[in-house]
Amino acid sequence: MIVRLLLGDQLNLQHSWFEKIDPNVCYVMFEMRQETDYVRHHIQKVIAFFAAMRHFAKSLSNQGHQIIYLTLDAPENTHSLTDNLRWVFEQKKATEFHYQQPDEYRLDQQLQSFCKELNIPTSIVVCEHFLTERSELSTFFEGKKQFVMEFFYRYMRKKFNLLMEGNQPEGAQWNFDKNNRNKWKGTPTIPPVYQPQKTDLESLYQLLESEGIETLGKFDADQFYYPTNRKEALAQLAYFCEHLLVHFGDFQDAMHTEEINLFHSRISFALNTKILHPLEVMQSVIDYYRAHAKKISLSQVEGFVRQILGWREYMRGIYWKEMPQYAQKNKLENTNPLPDFYWTGKTQMNCLKNSIENSLNHAYAHHIQRLMITGNFALLAQVDPDQVDTWYLGIYADAIEWVQLPNTRGMSQWADGGIVATKPYVSSGSYINKMSNYCSTCVYNLKKRTGDDSCPFNSLYWNFLDDKKSFFAKNNRMAMMLRLLEKIPQEELVAIKERAQQILKNPDAF
Repeated sequence: MIVRLLLGDQLNLQHSWFEKIDPNVCYVMFEMRQETDYVRHHIQKVIAFFAAMRHFAKSLSNQGHQIIYLTLDAPENTHSLTDNLRWVFEQKKATEFHYQQPDEYRLDQQLQSFCKELNIPTSIVVCEHFLTERSELSTFFEGKKQFVMEFFYRYMRKKFNLLMEGNQPEGAQWNFDKNNRNKWKGTPTIPPVYQPQKTDLESLYQLLESEGIETLGKFDADQFYYPTNRKEALAQLAYFCEHLLVHFGDFQDAMHTEEINLFHSRISFALNTKILHPLEVMQSVIDYYRAHAKKISLSQVEGFVRQILGWREYMRGIYWKEMPQYAQKNKLENTNPLPDFYWTGKTQMNCLKNSIENSLNHAYAHHIQRLMITGNFALLAQVDPDQVDTWYLGIYADAIEWVQLPNTRGMSQWADGGIVATKPYVSSGSYINKMSNYCSTCVYNLKKRTGDDSCPFNSLYWNFLDDKKSFFAKNNRMAMMLRLLEKIPQEELVAIKERAQQILKNPDAF
């Protein structure tokens, strides 16, 4: 009997494994404390994964495949991946063990070590999901000092012939990012978020409670927006095309107190669990654009494609190029603790309050909230990147380490010293005000950088530049801001740094 392992983020019904029914093959899936407990996850994240895994297992069974699925409370479940596999091997008198390449380094290492101990043949296959091999990005940038995503993105556009006219980009422009920076001020009307069907959610919630799984955040079945099977994921994708794509690019960086989702697709969970394939997602969006080109502009579509074809594949390539050392990088030598308000949402800073409460309530925040609100503050507060990683990996339903780690430690915290981002993504309150309405109802004064009512982002920003200026002395992209720092009168800079130290000493008081 051949035993084939399926992990919780390998829910690809189109994988070649499933093309034919083989009575000599048994698939195995496990709900394990090994995975619920290695970091504290959002309750909705755990429910979404388990619900999706159960739907997937049922689909395989309905197709005629043999499958063993151990639920969290199954008596046979040891909650260890390798011990569970040993139990299955014994039950099925296994003669071979097959698995798909894991996308997390720790699981990759665990299974490699496990296979060395086995006395039966093992086979490793690719997951047939990503558009690049693990090492493709390394090969592409071989000999280069900087790994600029834009160049990789153009290579991918050509490779898959997406939005191309011959060898040139459609619209004579590779990147429409400058068109994607509008502030949403109440119009156009934002359609409601897609509501997938909700099955087994309450029972899973009760299961997690009864088994004592420690989670974070809130669960409300009426506020659960994650598709847990392929039918729902495809419906969510179609909904995005029909209702949201028309303004996706325009407002993809916008933030608003009354809107959680804006024009975002919310399909990252379905993508990262492999329920959907990135090529089918992009092709669906492009096809819809072609059929409705009179009302949808190219900039909306290019911005979406860039996120998946460029950024997503780029981040995976960086992860496999730089691991395992990447997870320990702390170029700026930041060591401060993460403020408690990241776990509670209890802060007077309106931008952080809204972004964190959205995250705690929905296991979701869009990329600018993650980068320029929660990530920005953590970097300005000089928080230990280990603690920032733990928070991001746990709180978001779509967070799997291969995509979370380079986004957090690289793009957000600049802990990798510029491998991902050529400069730190930090800002004062002015950028937040430019892209949102958070500042208009905040207790702090956006225009002040000293005094009790001054915006904490302002003093922390200039304090950060002053504290870390030695790290950026040779960074051309930071030169202008460092020159502005030098022009601040010494007396004012002292006051700014005193205000910053008050905040850093007790950020939960602000």
